[in-house]
Amino acid sequence: MSQPSLNEIVVVKSETSKINDVDFDNLIFGRVFTDHMFVCDFENGKWQTPQIMPYQPMTIEPSARVFHYGQAVFEGMKAYKDDDGKIFLFRPDQNFKRINRSAARLAIPEFPEGYFFKGLETLLKLDSDWIKPGVGNSMYIRPFVIATEPAISASPANAYRFMIILSPAKAYYNEPVRVLFAEKYSRSADGGVGFAKAAGNYAAQFYPTSLAQKKGFQQIIWTDANTHEYLEEAGTMNIFFRVNDKLITAPNNDRILDGVTRKSVITLAKDLGIECEVRRVSVKEIKQAAKDGSLKEIFGAGTAAVISPVSAFEHADEVFELEQLDNSYASLFKEKLMNIQHNIADDPYGWRYEIK
Repeated sequence: MSQPSLNEIVVVKSETSKINDVDFDNLIFGRVFTDHMFVCDFENGKWQTPQIMPYQPMTIEPSARVFHYGQAVFEGMKAYKDDDGKIFLFRPDQNFKRINRSAARLAIPEFPEGYFFKGLETLLKLDSDWIKPGVGNSMYIRPFVIATEPAISASPANAYRFMIILSPAKAYYNEPVRVLFAEKYSRSADGGVGFAKAAGNYAAQFYPTSLAQKKGFQQIIWTDANTHEYLEEAGTMNIFFRVNDKLITAPNNDRILDGVTRKSVITLAKDLGIECEVRRVSVKEIKQAAKDGSLKEIFGAGTAAVISPVSAFEHADEVFELEQLDNSYASLFKEKLMNIQHNIADDPYGWRYEIK
């Protein structure tokens, strides 16, 4: 479908704004939403005219298929504002491609590229005052699509709703996390939907993660479902291991999410002269590296925190504490990525996408 012009998006502006009621210095992630939202329905075999309207509750029937068969996928993105007031996205083409890959896996019709980008740009410009400048501050963007057809027969829906909502986010100065290597539960399996950002993937990991939290660990690093011998990804992040000066991360497959931050770290590592191996990573290998001192770092990579260092891990009742390094790869990659995202450093990769 060709890219729509602005007048093909119906825009209804909010009569009042909530922005003056928001304490931007004390935001809780994902709890505050801007004045407007993007909505587009799929009916009669095609996507209808997109709309932007005031953020509000929506009415949906109890028999909507999303409630019964879990046809729901989403994305996580961010927008950034520099000191000149310019707004940028970070590699949004990757998020668009991924939400359509996720949709296809759940038998949801793919969304038109033109509608996605024009709607997103219009929405961000309309709520631009909610995007605060400053390194670390951002606008978290949540595109998602759900099955809305009111029918409870076990088959794909014939009606869907694609939406984009915005949530301002404060600088994410995260503390290192303690993680548990999975031994029993699995996040995904071969032939499943692990590579997709399907809503059910996250619901399924809440229970084992809650068990880990009771033991004093914030997240789980998931292992392969067949043997639990190979490390794959963390609860909400892809995962990297630094053994001596070599970076190692698991390869993509149908169990592992194709993370945008992950791909960016791999590119930066190669350009910085850091050896980066994309291969299977065994639990045994990482435990041995921790014992002989060659394991220098573990860190996660994802949209919310960008880079999240790991301070300790446990497996089979063995706990390994990691030394916090002054000049870590984690801090290096985080600085490099955030400087590109906030238009502080050059972007030789073309990752920044300006909202004009």
